[in-house]
Amino acid sequence: MSESLGARIRAARTARGMSLRSVAQSLGVSASLVSQIEIGKTQPSVSTLYALASHLGASIDELMGMPAAAPESSDGAPIDPGSPSAPIVQQAADNPVIEMENGVRWERLAVGVGGPVDAILVTYAPGATSSVEGKLMRHAGVEYAYLIEGELTLQLEFDTHILRPGDSLHFDSIRPHLYLNHTDAPAKGVWFVLGRRQQNLALPDSPLAAPSASGATPASAVDVLRAMDELTS
Repeated sequence: MSESLGARIRAARTARGMSLRSVAQSLGVSASLVSQIEIGKTQPSVSTLYALASHLGASIDELMGMPAAAPESSDGAPIDPGSPSAPIVQQAADNPVIEMENGVRWERLAVGVGGPVDAILVTYAPGATSSVEGKLMRHAGVEYAYLIEGELTLQLEFDTHILRPGDSLHFDSIRPHLYLNHTDAPAKGVWFVLGRRQQNLALPDSPLAAPSASGATPASAVDVLRAMDELTS
């Protein structure tokens, strides 16, 4: 992929007519941080990346340089990710990769373009965490994971769980959570986040929805979280 993560974030922001300052304000971060991410001087944390994706109405595929919509057949109809004509095997060397702040690495696995699942091979380097600031993150979808190697700590609301090889997890990602690797060895696992895109599409004033006739601006990240609370209540 010739284009960097920062460049793709900037392209998504400008395509939606959002200013750098307004995005930073909605996410509760400095404009300087967003600028540094866009020019590649720093990488976002997992929590910041999810916040950016939600606010910009961008899929993880789009930010990883993949097509945002399912490919079309010769007659112009979208190809179902599970159809026989969809690609079956994705070689490891072709996995789109995001290297994030503080030693977190995402490799996007084969799930088909525009499918309902974000499937990611995740590696947490020693000392890595999903939020450098130590803040618990929330996002749409249901999270499933299986730890392959190493040890990873999950803080889910007020509870702390230790995952070791062979352990798996499942929870609604709207619940505040944080991942940390307290050990001196990498932790690696496979993550599936189901329904993140679909739930975002169902949100009132969703950034993913078509612009309204009134020209109202997309919801902020705070509005998105509030709307998710209403949907799950």
